[in-house]
Order: sequence, then structure tokens, then C-alpha cells
Amino acid sequence: MTLEDLRKKIDTIDNELLNLFEQRMKVVTDVAAYKKANGIPVLDRGREEEKLNKITDKNARMLFSALFGISRRHQHETLKAEPSPLQNYKTALCAEITEAKKAYTSKELPTTAMIACQGVEGSFAELASEKLFKQQPMIQYMKTYGSVFSAIENGFCDYGVLPLENSTAGSVNKVYRVMQNHNFRIVRSIRLKVDHHLVAPKGVKLEDINEVVSHEQALAQCDGYLNNLSKRLGKEIAQTQYNNTAAAAEMVANSPRRDVAAICSRRCVNQYNLDYLEENIQDNPNNYTRFICISRNLEIYEGANNTDMILTLENKQGSLYKVISKINELGIDLGKLESRPTDSDDDFMFYVTFKTAVNDDLFTLLDELTTLCKKFEYLGSYVEV
Repeated sequence: MTLEDLRKKIDTIDNELLNLFEQRMKVVTDVAAYKKANGIPVLDRGREEEKLNKITDKNARMLFSALFGISRRHQHETLKAEPSPLQNYKTALCAEITEAKKAYTSKELPTTAMIACQGVEGSFAELASEKLFKQQPMIQYMKTYGSVFSAIENGFCDYGVLPLENSTAGSVNKVYRVMQNHNFRIVRSIRLKVDHHLVAPKGVKLEDINEVVSHEQALAQCDGYLNNLSKRLGKEIAQTQYNNTAAAAEMVANSPRRDVAAICSRRCVNQYNLDYLEENIQDNPNNYTRFICISRNLEIYEGANNTDMILTLENKQGSLYKVISKINELGIDLGKLESRPTDSDDDFMFYVTFKTAVNDDLFTLLDELTTLCKKFEYLGSYVEV
């Protein structure tokens, strides 16, 4: 049998499938009318799951999952049913995204702005802010990550710059925990090369050091070095977490102690009149931290090709699979998928970065998420620099 013969057989089968699909959709229309008359919601998760559980072939499961989605949309269109809270959110959100894209298409981040950063002068968030904004930004230093979010939420500052993840030490969990309690939008992100240095007051020698202080992420990024330092000096070097690398440097500079050192940026050495004990001590020479720039309002600048969301799914078998399958079906790349803890055993929560422009694919995805998720939160669409 030739390839042409095989294709003819496929065409015959496809015609049969199309005829059956049309018949199915006519029945779906009748189902919609029955549901309307009897006050039954369009979505019946139990019915869909019951049918999918009977199908063992993965490709067939994907086919029927897509078919169920088409059927639900057809029912909604037929009934013009009262939308669910999630669908209302999606409709309003799509309008907000469209308006923001139009409003900021030909604009850039302001050259001057009031920026909120956690820590003190010399922090890596300060360095990230200077690279994000073309002129020297005005920076308000906050004690905690929560204060940064609050400063944006309350309109005290225009933008906030926060570390989100590091190529060596992973996610900055404190930021993820705090962000769930605040309203904000991500408008830009930046990957910043991070070099760490061991510093102390002038005159202090390496062998004098008994304790090293810094942010927990910096300590983690230099863990191998610090373990080796203890072996070299023949004593256990204590590691103490501080809320910021620059704040740790400031504390060491002001401390009367002569046996404590800090891990911080190069800028802090001059800022706080310190000396290098050893330079570039990070375990990975290609050590990068990803910072996000947040604002109170949605700003979508030209070239935006990342979208971040927080998805909450029911703790049921196949919940995440359905979302991943739909993303794959739409041809959207996943830049990040990270599970986050929740207060309920009934839910899963995921922080997701979708690699997609602000286009019909994104709006289709939002539509699908209204049926696949228990709830979801859109955080913004942006460019990473």
C-alpha cells in the first residue's frame, strides 16, 4: 500500500469523525438547554473525570480532554450563561491587559522614579534598580520584603525591586510567602550577575574571623567556600543570617568586634569603609539573581514575552496534568513551574511563568484556566533584561 493510499484511508476516517463531531455538538446543544431549564451548571467535573478515568490511552485522554473543553465553550455560547466568578475575573482581566498593552506600547520605564528596596545602601536590589532605570533612581530602603510590597500597594513608591530566585541557591522563599498577601503587578525583570566578597573592618585579618554574617541567600551561595574556610583556619566559622547583605556589611563596620566578617557586594566595601579579606567567594562563578520590578498598576511594555501567574488547583489526581496538557496544546513554553505551600491539604499552588507574548494564545489560556483551576491570579506580563 502506498503513502497516497494510506492518506486516502485517513481522509475517509476524518470525514467520519467530522460527521460524528457535528452530531455530538447537536446533542451538546440539547444538553445545554436541559441544564438551563433545570438550573444545572455547565461544568460537571465528576462526569468528565468519570469518562477520562475509563480511557487508558494517553493520546485518547488528551483528545477527549480537548473535546470536553470545546463542549463547555459551546454550552456557554449557546446559553449565554451567567459567568462564574473566575470567568468574570478572566473577562475583566483580558480588558485590563488589552488596555495596558495599548497604553504602554510606545513607552519605556520612567527615567526617574521612587523605588522601594529591602535593605540599606549597597544592596544588590539597589544595583538591579540602577540597571532597570536609565537615571539614578530615588530609593527608599525598607526593613522587610513585606514593607516593599506595602509601599507599592499604598502608593508610597512608584516601583519596588525584589529578588525572586538565584541560579545557585534557588528561590527566595520569603518573597514568595509575602507576595501572596499583597496586590501588585510585575512590569519588568532582570538577571543580575552577583559576586560576593568577604569583608571586615580595616586591620582585621582572615585568621581573626570566628563568625560570618550575611543574607541567607548569600550564605547559601557561598556554602562551599565557607566550609572550606573552616578547614583552612582549623576552626568552626559560625554563619549568622542577616536580613540583607548590605545591612550585614553596615553592622560589621559599626561593630566593636574584630572577629566578625560580612559577605556583601563590592560597593559595600567603599560604602562602609571596609577591607577585602577574600574576593569573589561565590561557589558558582556564573552566579545570577533574578529580580522583579513591581508596580501598583498594570504596565505592559513593548516586547513583553513573559507572563507570571499563581495557580491554585484541587488536590486531585490529574489536576496538574490537565493544565500542562492545555499549555502544550496551545504551544506555550513554560519558563518556570514551582509548587508553593498552602494552608489547605485540599489545594495545590503553583507559581508559573509562561513564555508567551500578549496575544490570542494568552487570552485562550486565561479562558481555559477558568475551568482548569480552582482559582488563579495574574501577576503581569513583562520583558526580562
